[in-house]
Order: sequence, then structure tokens, then C-alpha cells
Amino acid sequence: MLSQDRPSKVFADIFPPREIRILGAGRFGSQAAEKTRHKFPDAAITITGRDAGKVERISRELGIRGEVDDSIRSLTQQPPADHVWIVPTVPVHVAFEWVLHELSKEKDGVTRLKVPAEAEPQVPNPIRSPVGTTVYTSVETFICPDFCAEPEEACTKSGKARIINLFEIFDEIVIPEFKPVVLRSWQLAGGVGGYPARSMMGLLGAVAQKPGKYLIGTACRCHGVLDALEWR
Repeated sequence: MLSQDRPSKVFADIFPPREIRILGAGRFGSQAAEKTRHKFPDAAITITGRDAGKVERISRELGIRGEVDDSIRSLTQQPPADHVWIVPTVPVHVAFEWVLHELSKEKDGVTRLKVPAEAEPQVPNPIRSPVGTTVYTSVETFICPDFCAEPEEACTKSGKARIINLFEIFDEIVIPEFKPVVLRSWQLAGGVGGYPARSMMGLLGAVAQKPGKYLIGTACRCHGVLDALEWR
């Protein structure tokens, strides 16, 4: 069934965001910073990136906090409070990499796995990463407009009715020995998705409960990424 909920309903105590951490200071990070600054003027926004020049320029122009660091390292060294919203704009599966790092500190035998080939027929338009471990997927094959607000009823560009959300498709993937665990990304502004640290901690908790193989996905209604791990 198509989910009709909104972040203001699901996260009533932490939405609108009081604090936002944008990971990545490239084109998409810059756009995310500008859009969230405009939509949530009272939020404390931090942008993190490796390029000191870009971080300095964005933080100066928008009046937000800048931090020069690697995105994953910044999360592991400065764990965000539950209410902080994470906006990943870097070309890595941030939630998965963070879970892999945190799980490795607590558990033995934590191993990154390739997403099984059986996952690809179960998701729309799959593309496997060059190294073969990760699968990216999108409901449509075109590039979405920057202003897309991810409407519940139909696609902004094609106008086609939305039958099911991608995060729901991820949750229904069936692969022997693998348990799917899904982190939903929510629309914060046009073309800007993110999730609260509370949800990220929940993802880690779900994986840490029991040893085994896990298919870990992050997805909004339209786009998503899958990775896999095992711990013993």
C-alpha cells in the first residue's frame, strides 16, 4: 500500500528541523544548503566537505557553519543527536558506511558483501556500481528536476500515478539468508532528501540485534541504494 505519511506527522517532535547536517560541499551540497536555509531559516545548519574553499564559500554566503572533514569520519567522530537531520549529498551510501563502521567497533567478523544478484530483478532500473558491491535503483530512467517535491500521488515529471514507494519495494525484497533493513529518506525541500539521526540509530540497532546477512537500503519514494554486510 502506498504510504501517505509526512515527516511533520511521523517526527512531530523534531520537525521542522532544529538542526541539519549536510554531508558534501559540491553542487548538490551547495543546493541543499541554499534550499534548506531558505525553507528552515531558524535551523542550525552545518555543511561538511573536504574542499576547504567550497566549504568556506558556502558557509560565508549562506551564514551557516562550515566543517572541513570527510563525511563518514565526521559522523563517527561527532555522533549526531537524535533530533539532527542528515542530508547526504556525497557519492557514497552514507548510512551503510556509518553502520559498517559502528558495527565493526562492537561486533566481530563484520564483512562487506556484494549485493546478491537476486536483488536486481526485484527493484526498478538497477545499476550496479563499478566495483560490484552496490546497487543503485530508480523508479524512472530520467534525471529528476531540481525542484521536485516528491509528491505522494504522482511523479512530478512524467505525471504517472505512484503505485508504490521505493522504500516499500526495498522492504519486500526476498533473498535467502538475507534480511532487508531499510532507512527511509524524507523530502526536506525540493530535490533535497534526508533523515533524522534517530532513524539512522534505529537502522544500526536493527542490524546489531542478531548475527547474519543483511541487505541495507536507503530510499525515498523514487530513488535508492542497496548494500550488504554480514556479521558473526
